[in-house]
Amino acid sequence: MKNNVEQAKGKLGVLMPGMGAVATTMVAGVAAVKKGLAQPIGSLTQMGSIRLGKRTENRQPKIKEFVPLAALEDIVFGGWDVYSDNMYEAAVKAKVLEIGMLQQIKEELEAIKPMKAVFDKSYITNLDGQNIKHAATKWDLVKAVMDDIENFRDANDCARVVMVWCGSTEKYIETSEVHETIEAFEQGLRNSDPAISPSMIYAYAALKLGVPFANGAPNLTCDIPALIELAKETGTPISGKDFKTGQTLMKTILAPGLQARALGIRGWFSTNILGNRDGYVLDHPDNFKTKEVSKLSVLEDILQPDINPELYSELYHKVRINYYPPHGDNKESWDNIDIFGWMGYSMQIKINFLCRDSILAAPIVLDLALFMDLAKRANMSGIQEWLSFYFKSPQTAPGLRPEHDIFKQLIKLQNTLRHIMGEDLITHLGLDYYQELIETL
Repeated sequence: MKNNVEQAKGKLGVLMPGMGAVATTMVAGVAAVKKGLAQPIGSLTQMGSIRLGKRTENRQPKIKEFVPLAALEDIVFGGWDVYSDNMYEAAVKAKVLEIGMLQQIKEELEAIKPMKAVFDKSYITNLDGQNIKHAATKWDLVKAVMDDIENFRDANDCARVVMVWCGSTEKYIETSEVHETIEAFEQGLRNSDPAISPSMIYAYAALKLGVPFANGAPNLTCDIPALIELAKETGTPISGKDFKTGQTLMKTILAPGLQARALGIRGWFSTNILGNRDGYVLDHPDNFKTKEVSKLSVLEDILQPDINPELYSELYHKVRINYYPPHGDNKESWDNIDIFGWMGYSMQIKINFLCRDSILAAPIVLDLALFMDLAKRANMSGIQEWLSFYFKSPQTAPGLRPEHDIFKQLIKLQNTLRHIMGEDLITHLGLDYYQELIETL
């Protein structure tokens, strides 16, 4: 497949609906890295390495040296937001990064100003913004977003563009008739159907133009049948959903370990306090419902209680998120895990994770932008399940169970990169080393 991968020539435009804490932290980080002020820690594309061939060959290049990714120097950032603050002003208000660091990259951040956003207050009740598009129908809003994308591409001389949703969590909705086919969806746009959310408008506009789209929130967006069909029709990669950052990251690390040792789990209680804009949005029950569904699905898919009923059939899983302004972006999570072992004896695990939400999410945005661009250049259209590594609710083909185990997700991601570049896949079986040893005796 290596010969079919286009090289990353020219500029890559990275467009983000939602230019709040996550987006500004990512862009600020890239600017700081380019100036030698910071390291891109947490980014697999920048810091990660990959093993090639046998262990005895000692080939472990950096991922960015192995696959043709866009260079940081070639990325141009832009996006939309309901607030008109430029990226420097937005980053200052987000209070994620120290002001001293922001002042050293102030010029780069001030140059990035948000375009007017598509906004529907019925989907995000707790937000109010003035930097908003107004149009007669949702079809007209789509055309306005498409114009924004093409104008941005032309103004910044971009060879390619990708889009990563960094906006707030929309209210919980389920797939309905308007989402089933491209024709129904397009008619729904013309009729301004209330079941078509702002995030769907961005996704449709992107896919119609062949722009890869990654969904960083738990909203129903590019996982509806109409947009999956459109992605295939236009040969465009899609992925999602919901960036895997704090508490869920810990679950996908710990739960596979407990399952691997055949230890039982009776209960897993999770609670969070968060004071940033995301926490404020999630303070509304309609928006929390969307996040709750995303967070709750992880354990069931990893543990599979139907296959292991003796260990997990009575698992009680509770998730809570509480808006707490004093913490700002410094999210704090508590997990109480009631487990049992040999002969049914009870034990407990308690985790107090004091994380920084946007610090964990920022490198995910960068990696997704670069990998989605790679997928497009490798002619990989439709659902990119190999990027499940980055998501709480990985999008998969209809009827296919998602893989939540972060270690299996990493193997899938790395094997996909090997496949793209024509290298042998690695199974970690390892018997061949010992077979060769026996044959020499």
